[in-house]
Parts: sequence; structure tokens; C-alpha cells
Amino acid sequence: MKLEGYVEHIIYRNAENGYSVLNLMADENEITVVGVFSYIGEGELVELEGDYTEHPMYGQQFKAERFEVKTPKDALAMERYLASGAVKGVGAALAARIVRRFGAKTFEIMEREPERLSEVKGISDRKAREIAEQMEEKRDLRDAMVFLQEYGISMNLAVKIYQQYGQEIYRIIKENPYRLADDIAGVGFRTADEIAKRVGIREDSDFRIRSGILYTLLNASAEGHTCIPEQMLLNRTVELLGVPPESVERHVSDLSIDRKLIRKALPDSRGQETVFVYAASYYYAELSIAAMLYHLNLSMDETDAVIDTRISKIEKATKTTLDEHQREAVAEAVRNGLLILTGGPGTGKTTTINAMIHYFEAENLSIFLAAPTGRAAKRMTEATGCQAQTIHRMLELSGGPESAVGGRAMFARNEENPLEADVIIIDEMSMVDLHLMQALLKAVVPGTRLILVGDVNQLPSVGPGSILQDMIRSETFPVVRLTKIFRQAAESDIIVNAHKINRGEPVTLDNKSRDFFFLQRQDPNIILRVVLALVQEKMPRYVNAEISDIQVLTPMRKGALGVDNLNRVLQRYLNPEDKDKAEIPFGHGVAAEDGGTGKGILRVGDKVMQIRNNYQLEWEVRNRYGIAIDKGVGVFNGDMGIVRAINTFAEEVTVEFDEGRMASYPFKQLDELELAYAITVHKSQGSEYPAVVIPLLSGPRPLMNRNLLYTAVTRARSCVTLVGSAATFQAMIENGTEQKRYTGLCETIKSYISSQMSDM
Repeated sequence: MKLEGYVEHIIYRNAENGYSVLNLMADENEITVVGVFSYIGEGELVELEGDYTEHPMYGQQFKAERFEVKTPKDALAMERYLASGAVKGVGAALAARIVRRFGAKTFEIMEREPERLSEVKGISDRKAREIAEQMEEKRDLRDAMVFLQEYGISMNLAVKIYQQYGQEIYRIIKENPYRLADDIAGVGFRTADEIAKRVGIREDSDFRIRSGILYTLLNASAEGHTCIPEQMLLNRTVELLGVPPESVERHVSDLSIDRKLIRKALPDSRGQETVFVYAASYYYAELSIAAMLYHLNLSMDETDAVIDTRISKIEKATKTTLDEHQREAVAEAVRNGLLILTGGPGTGKTTTINAMIHYFEAENLSIFLAAPTGRAAKRMTEATGCQAQTIHRMLELSGGPESAVGGRAMFARNEENPLEADVIIIDEMSMVDLHLMQALLKAVVPGTRLILVGDVNQLPSVGPGSILQDMIRSETFPVVRLTKIFRQAAESDIIVNAHKINRGEPVTLDNKSRDFFFLQRQDPNIILRVVLALVQEKMPRYVNAEISDIQVLTPMRKGALGVDNLNRVLQRYLNPEDKDKAEIPFGHGVAAEDGGTGKGILRVGDKVMQIRNNYQLEWEVRNRYGIAIDKGVGVFNGDMGIVRAINTFAEEVTVEFDEGRMASYPFKQLDELELAYAITVHKSQGSEYPAVVIPLLSGPRPLMNRNLLYTAVTRARSCVTLVGSAATFQAMIENGTEQKRYTGLCETIKSYISSQMSDM
């Protein structure tokens, strides 16, 4: 059957596939319509073809199989369209005047003789031009959407592409679609390559090979590498493109000449010199980090006797006793512009940091404390009694649209506007990647003491680089290692077993512990039931915490015990469907049980995680009266929160993050969130939870290693419970291999310092 009417309101729209839920006014009746619409705006007149269906929750709906946007024909229809908000700056009164003046020819005049709109009272020449441009743009955008869909481009990307290129898209798509991969976030090489195939661009075209090489390097950075061996680059690119190796070699050389790539000889894992290839930005980032570290690594004048006396005073005042390594760390922090402090759990890193703070406060020095994530900063604040903040906030993240160049943050604090601090202490340094380190160092002037604290045995940063490891391996900067496990910490089996895991020693699984449990189960379904019972009933009571504070950690994303399935199961029981809780389809389509392809449902009360850095997203902290008392920008990969509201009318989801930060997400931006009842171990870095539950059955050997298990176990403050196979647990302890990261920072530091020394 056919249906014609006006789009009154778009309730929901999936930007990727165009699936929409909208209100249609047809003959003064309001009808709920569902279907896939390539492009549609509120106020438009549409003709639909489909049938009425009955939804078990939402009642009667019209399911559209086909649609056509029609031009309003009569004066009333035109007035209604213009008054709907479809044309910015035209309200009901102005729409009525326009239609009264031009009648049935309104649209024709707006499109062909827009200057005549100035004949209407209230419309200047400038406004007439603006209205005309909007009408033109709307028509052009719709044409562009149809054109781009022919090449398999999603709605969301199509809008981005049109905004970037305008009417140039037709030429660019046909000449060099690989430009899209360079210019537009979200368009990868594979998308561009698919378009190129449809356009008829040859497989051995220069555009394709150059783009394929850069794409391969980009993929390598997503694995944590800042560079890769040239042979690996050639092999991966040949496999990706299906072209002869000599073609790739030629273009690697050309890109090197253009300085888009940098080739550099570095020692490989066997110590033999091998040619590595960088994307230029990564090479220069490593070089600038090496230079800045060198200039910060100054010696400060202070005698040993004075330092010892002051440390003894601190011990007396704080009623603590520092061991020799802790005293050494405080002394080295005083003597040097740069210090690395590393050690595992229970080795007294916090006590040492507190002693440093007391020392520098007695000297009337200003101190900044920071960590890579909000949770890590919160832990630092609680442990020291001094206010800590995220590195991003300390550097004053810029919130304008220009603030993310190439997907990276821009900060107000930099070489031209440095941090005004005498001492800067950064915790959880293992999480700091190449780009964040570069931004931090730009804001620190020589003479400021920079103290970097972290556990080198934890998983490396999510972003590219192994900053902490490379700095230590360079043997260039002062490093103090804390190794002694203190008596209080030694009473915790979490800490004792974590160190055993780190050393590759077997762990006793007799469940006689008060904070470390292993429940042996082999069936994935039984493991799921046990995990649910632990999270829902046992752990909250045992550690005196809320259900939302209990965190499930898993090594993998896929499979019965992977993140995706665990979240579906946990959501079903921990935050079940309720008529009083708003919910929407969540992911890349409607829920699978409804015949869609998406990940499921998002509802009020859900625990969620931000999965990519968003440097422009605004947040505010409100008091109990709803008045904003603090504001800022930036929500980052790994930040966790609770869904507080879903507004289908405004198409917006409000999430409360740590410290009461409320952020609102447009529906089209929800791909930045995912459910977080369960998260991967990698995503848990820098966080601590009252209790963690870890399902453990089997997985790929490179992933199931000692490093990952150690990181997972050390996330628990009061209790850790593993559920699964004891054989897998012991195999992970024995598997000391880590996923190799290719970086050049260690060698870059050495060579930079060597060059500086030779110039003296």
C-alpha cells in the first residue's frame, strides 16, 4: 500500500545504514514509520510504499519498503514545508508571507529567481541568498547521497564526504578516490579501494599503491608500532594489493624522497641492523621526544647530607620508614630534572611519591600531579591527598573544531605557553603513548623536575609506542626500581600472586585466600552463570561495593566468553528491560533478535565505555539543583560511565562519567560508546576496581600471556576471582612472550645524545 505525508519528527536514525524511525503526518493522522531512508529531513513531503506491522512493544507501525521525496504542490503544502524548520531562518510567519506572495510558483522562484525573495517583507538581499543556498545545498546533498550510495558508502560517511568536497566529489571519486582515505576520518583504504574498483581504476595505479603503503603503516600503528621492518611493509602491502613486489618497492622509494616515509637502520630483535620504515609524523615525533628528554635531563645542585637530613625529617613527620630504594628515589628526584620510578604492586610507589611531595612542598615548590586517565588520576588523588588530574586536562585540551588535527589532540599548554610548575609527577606511565608524550614534553620547560612513575611489566599503551620501556632500555636517564614487597602488601594474595605471575612462578589455587580465588569450570555456559552470580550477588556483599563497581575482565572480544557476548548476558540480568526505562537500538543497526544486524539495545542505567578519544565532546558537573559548577571538553578512550537519560525527541543520550561529568551524545555519535559490564584487559589499564571477575578458558597463545594475566590481576583492589581452566591459567604464567612492538625511540634517544656529546 501507498502512504503520503510530511515528516513531522525523526525519532531515531542510524547514520551508517539509514535505518530510521519517524513520525509522519498523513491526512492529519500521526503515523509511526520505520524503514531505511538514504536521506530524509524533517518537513519533507514523502510517498511511501509498504505495509502496516504490529511491534510487540511499540504497537502499530508502517514499515516502508520504498520511498520518494516529493516536491510540495499546493500552497498549503509549501507553507508547511518551509515552516517545518527545513530551511534555517524561516519560521511559520515568514513561510506564510513567502507563499502568500508567490503562491504555487514559490519553489520555482526560490530555485530559479531567489533574488525575488527580497520582495517579501522581512527578507533582505542577504537572507534571500542564504535561503537560496540552502535550497540548492539540500538538492545537491540529496543528489550526492544517491551518487555515493552507488559505491556502497554509508549515510554517515556520505555526509562527511559532501561536507569536505561539495560538488568536487564527482571528480574526486572518478579520478582518485584514495584521497578520501587521506582527507576524511572514518574512510579507510578498503572503503576507498572498493570505490576505486567500481569506478574502474586499475589495480596497479600509482594512487592505489601509494595509498596501500600508507594504509599498511597506519594498520601497524594500530598494533602499537611506530615503525616496521621494510621487508614486513613490502610483504604486507603486496598481500593487501595483489601487485608485484617491485611496484611496491618503487613507490616506497618515491614516498621516501617525498619525505612521506622515513627509512632508518635500527637493530632488530637479534641485534642486527635492519631497515625500518616510519610514517614521517611518527619519526619526527620520536626525534622531538628524544631532544626534549635530553634538555630536561639536568643535574640539580644539592648535597647528599642535606637530602638525607630532609628525608629523615619527612620520615619522622609522616611516621613512615623508607627503604634504601625509596630513599634513593627521593634523592634522585631532588638531584635530577628527569627521573623514572618503576615497580610492581605493593612495592611502595605511592609512599615514595608522597615523600617526594613532602620534600618539594617544604621547598615551596609548586607541584602538578597527573595520570593518563580519569580513574588513574582519581586513584592518585586518593593515595596522595593532593589533587591530581588527567594529563589532557593539565595540558588544557582545546575544545574547538580545529583541536584535533589528524585525529590528535591540541592543547593550550605547549612550548609557547608551558606549564607553570616546578615539579610534575606523572603516574601510570606505561599507558602514555607517543603522541601524548610529545604533547606533555612540549609543555615542560628545562629546569622543571619531571618524575615518571609506572609499572614496566604492565601492558603497553593502547596507542603507538613503548615510551616507558624505551626510556628505561636507553640507559640514559636516572631509573630507580622498587622491588621490596612491604609487609602490609605481602598479606594480600593479589599482590603476592601478581609478583609470582610476573616472575613466571606457579600459583597455588587452593582457595584458602581471602582475596584471590580460582573457580575451576570447563563449560562456557556454566562459566557465564558463575560470572553472573559473582557480579550480581556475591562480590558486592563481599567487598561492600555496588554492582556497577564489580568489573568483568576478559582477554578477548569474540566467543562465548568474549566482551560482546558477556555484555549481552550481563545487561539482560543486571539492567533488564523495563517500561519505565527508555531504550534505543544500539550499534550499527537494530538488535539481531529483531532481524537486524546491530549489537543490541542501549537503555537508561547501562554501564558504558568511551572507545575512542573525543577531544571536542563537552561535559559539565552539576550540583543537586542542576546548575553547572564545572565545565570542560574531552572524553577519552577507556572512560566509563552510566547512561542517565535517553531523549528520543532531541536524539540525545546523556552519560555520567567519573566525578559527575555529564556528557551528551547525539544518536549519530553513539558508535563512540559500547557496553562495559565486561571489558577487555587492555581497556582496564590504569583503572582499579574493588573486585574483578576474570573468565578464563582458552584463546590464541600470543594473546594469552603472562603480561596480560599480570595486568588483569593487578586491577583488583580487594578481591580477584578467576573462573575457568586452571591449565589455561598456568599456561599463561609460563608464556612469557609479549607481542613485539617495533619502535625506534630507544635508539633515537641514544643517537641524539651521542650527537650532542660529539658537538661539545
